Amino acid sequence: MIIALLLLAAGVTVPADMASIPAGRYRPLYALAGAAWAGVRPFAIDRDAVTRGQFLSFVRAHDAWRRSTIRPLFADHDYLAEWPGELLAGDHAALRMPVTSVSWFAARAYCSSLHKRLPTTDEWEYVARASETSADATGDPAFRQRLLALYALRGTDRSPRGFRNVYGVRDLHGVNWEWTDDFNSVLVPDDSRQGGSGVGTRHTLFCASAAIGASDPSDYPAFLRYAFRAGLTGRSTVRSLGFRCATGVAAA
Repeated sequence: MIIALLLLAAGVTVPADMASIPAGRYRPLYALAGAAWAGVRPFAIDRDAVTRGQFLSFVRAHDAWRRSTIRPLFADHDYLAEWPGELLAGDHAALRMPVTSVSWFAARAYCSSLHKRLPTTDEWEYVARASETSADATGDPAFRQRLLALYALRGTDRSPRGFRNVYGVRDLHGVNWEWTDDFNSVLVPDDSRQGGSGVGTRHTLFCASAAIGASDPSDYPAFLRYAFRAGLTGRSTVRSLGFRCATGVAAA
């Protein structure tokens, strides 16, 4: 309740299906401009990932984002490949599943259609630190091991297995990875979100030199998340990649 009141005071309206996240700071794996800590303004984030059913309603209302009509600039050939039809996302159970195989461009358009946006990487990572009982469990070895075990199952087991954190956000570390608005801004000099090829991805960050410059070389779950984002372009569609939306003014 206190968090919700703070957000309202900051001009952020919090719908019931979104969780209120207070302002704060966290230590990113790779610091920008030498800053050890990143500040996060109050914002709200979807409690659950966007589902197939929700995205189906979006493509029905916006035919430019359908599988047969989306421009190649905005998605690769695997866009919505798991759907049995262009306007058929599966049975009732499938419609409740998180939507995947969606490009950054499509995810961003979906959020925009609801007057929302994708969360920034700082916002996503800030919320992802939380366990069921702590807003920051990153220093807990058991929490890190739990995340590694969850990540190891991605691509092999699609059954729900995440948890609801202290903010009421569910499955951030569950079945799928998730898009962030600035997913490659730290790692890619040729920014694919602006039409670049993404060929300039700094994969050396995740080879032997990965720990150089990292704030915590033992935070293996964070390394996996950054490594996954490093391989993406705005057109990428992956069967283990979904998204959720956010609201509020993001920090510059």
